[in-house]
Amino acid sequence: ILNYDIMARFRRRTCIILLLFILFICSIMMALKTLRPDRAGFGDPFGLGLLPELQQRTVLLDSKQNSLNRAQGETVTRVSNLHSIAVNTMKASMSPVKKLEEELSSPNYNFHIFYYTWYGNPQVDGKYIHWNHPLLPHWDPKIANNYPKGRHNPPEDIGANFYPELGSYSSKDPTVIEAHMKQMRSASTGVIVLSWYPPGMADENGEPTDDLVPVVLDYAHKYNLKVTFHIEPYKDRDDRSMYHNVKYIIDKYGSHPAFYRHKTSTGRLLPMFYVYDSYVTIPEIWANLLTVSGSQSIRNTPYDALFIALLVEERHKHDIHRSGFDGMYTYFATNGFSYGSSHHNWASLKAFCDSNNLMFIPSVGPGYIDTSIRPWNNHNTRNRVNGKYYETAFSAALLVRPEIISITSFNEWHEGTQIEKAVPKRTGQVVYLDYKPHKPNVYLELTQKWSEKYRKEQEQWLM
Repeated sequence: ILNYDIMARFRRRTCIILLLFILFICSIMMALKTLRPDRAGFGDPFGLGLLPELQQRTVLLDSKQNSLNRAQGETVTRVSNLHSIAVNTMKASMSPVKKLEEELSSPNYNFHIFYYTWYGNPQVDGKYIHWNHPLLPHWDPKIANNYPKGRHNPPEDIGANFYPELGSYSSKDPTVIEAHMKQMRSASTGVIVLSWYPPGMADENGEPTDDLVPVVLDYAHKYNLKVTFHIEPYKDRDDRSMYHNVKYIIDKYGSHPAFYRHKTSTGRLLPMFYVYDSYVTIPEIWANLLTVSGSQSIRNTPYDALFIALLVEERHKHDIHRSGFDGMYTYFATNGFSYGSSHHNWASLKAFCDSNNLMFIPSVGPGYIDTSIRPWNNHNTRNRVNGKYYETAFSAALLVRPEIISITSFNEWHEGTQIEKAVPKRTGQVVYLDYKPHKPNVYLELTQKWSEKYRKEQEQWLM
């Protein structure tokens, strides 16, 4: 009987250990899946629906135009005052610039990082902007009915799954802009890709921000960073409006020392423009602007530049080439979501670009989660895996030896792609994600690490 009891206990213990081991293996497999997720592509219902939604988030605020016109004088005055404050602040702090140069990593002008200045709060802007983002409904009403509606209520409840160290800040606050520049410089990035709409235009949840560009340029220059422009799909964007807007940007900002110009293989120094949702416009329209024989050609004029198109589907590479673009980027930080954002397609895209004299700029990101604004989109979350997802993306990018790597993003908090400092936060309603067990600056440090690795490997490529 004693032996029987001993054997029974042994069998129970063995079964428990075996069950725990199986659970451990399953958890490891789930974590690994986030590093190399299944390809969603555009056969996935999410792929069909999200991109139009992303396109819709960047439209002219027609309904607000009258109120914007009435408030124009007040807005210009407020921004002018902020610019004066920024200039005075900078003058007072220019003396320790040399010390900053010694403390911070040197900028890598081949690392470009997407930056958004669409946030606002009552202290600076008189109200919350973007932090109170609405919950976006699913395109299928049956599915939409299963999820909450409404909008976020800052400062405790914001439209993000992580919470910024700076709180629900205003992008117009000079102290915030300077903090951002210092973080981007500490990460050894070199070029800020600034989300941009023409004057008087904005995304559907924001307000015009073109007046803020001079302040961003000034602080970027203080930290030896450069600024280029991420042209969003504003209403009626076509060859004619693009010509006028490129002319406007170069005329107004082109003489600033922080304005980015890229040195081409022929030795020319040209401005660079990323064009978001470029695929929405047909190649024939782009060719009017971007080819030498086009009716609105910008080529060989004082406003000639490098134009980089967004590649989502594989067929877009041929459209981009026909359109006269100078290169392509992939933007999305969701490995497997689109053809362009899937790491395993980067080698073939780089080969296509090399054979057609185009630049290939892969976009890497630390992860993706947008369930704070799209609560139905959980299956497209990409877990950060404590930084491993980010490092996997960098590793894949370096394998194709790109001239430039873009980073999605510094502070797109709604989609959880930010590398800006985030902190743990728990409220009565929400428990935010965080970077633990690491510090709030972990993704800045990882970026700096890969910037140095890129520099060393690039030296080998050029030998």
